[in-house]
Amino acid sequence: MKTVIVEDEYIAAQSLQRLLASIDEEIEVLATLPSIEETVEWFSLHPTPELVFMDIHLADGSSFAIFEKIEIKCPIIFTTAYDEYSLKAFEVNSIDYLLKPINKKNLEGALDKLRNLTAQIYNEDLVSRLLKTLNKKNVYKSHFLIPHKDKLIPVSTDKIAFIYSEFKMAKITTFDQHTYTLDVSLEELCRQLDPALFFRANRQYILSHKSIRDMSIWFGGKLSINLSLSTPEKVIVSRARVGEFKSWYMLNAQNEAK
Repeated sequence: MKTVIVEDEYIAAQSLQRLLASIDEEIEVLATLPSIEETVEWFSLHPTPELVFMDIHLADGSSFAIFEKIEIKCPIIFTTAYDEYSLKAFEVNSIDYLLKPINKKNLEGALDKLRNLTAQIYNEDLVSRLLKTLNKKNVYKSHFLIPHKDKLIPVSTDKIAFIYSEFKMAKITTFDQHTYTLDVSLEELCRQLDPALFFRANRQYILSHKSIRDMSIWFGGKLSINLSLSTPEKVIVSRARVGEFKSWYMLNAQNEAK
C-alpha cells in the first residue's frame, strides 16, 4: 500500500513509519511531508497514493488548507493531539483519526477499518461537512508531543504554566515545575494555543491565565506579572499592552466565576 505521511514533527513521523513497517511490510511510505506548501507541491507532481496519514495542525497552518489548493482522491487517516471531545466531528463524518501518541493497537484498528471501506467514502462532500463542523468552534491544541531523550512526552496544555523563548526555541514549563524544549517559535505556539487561556505578555513569554498570582505596577506604566511559580526573569507587559492584558485577564476571571 503506497502511503504518504503529512506530519511536521520529525520524531512523530519516524515513529509512525516504524509502526507501519511492523504491522505490514507491504506498506510503502513514499514521502514524509512537513508542511502545507510541500504537501501541495508533492501531490501536484506525483500520482495519488493509496493512503494518507495527515496531522491536523502543521507548522504553517491547518492541514485543511491543503484541500483548498488540491484534490486528494484517496482515504485519509487524520492524526491529532486534540482531545476526544473535539473529535466527535470526525466520527459524524465517517473519517477515521488516531489520537497522539499513536500506539500499535489503535493503528492496526484504523488500518482494519480502512480495509473494510472503499476509497469513495472519502470525498469532497465529507471534507466540506467536516470543515463546516470544525469551523463552528475554533479548535486549538489540547496536547503537545515533546521529544525528550528517546521518548515523546505528551504534555496537556492545561498543565502549562508559562512558555518562554531561549535561543529561538520554546521552553515549556508546567505547573509541576518540569521544563521541556520545543523547537518552534513563540509566534507559532500562539497560533496553536487558545487565546482565551494564554496571553503573549511580551517577546519572551506566553502566560497561562491559571498561573497568574497577581500583578505589580512597574515603571513607566508597565505591569510586572507575578506567577504562582518562579520564572527565569521578570515578566513585564508594556504600557501599550496593559489595557489589552487587563481585559483578557478579567474576561477569563469572569468566565471562571460562572
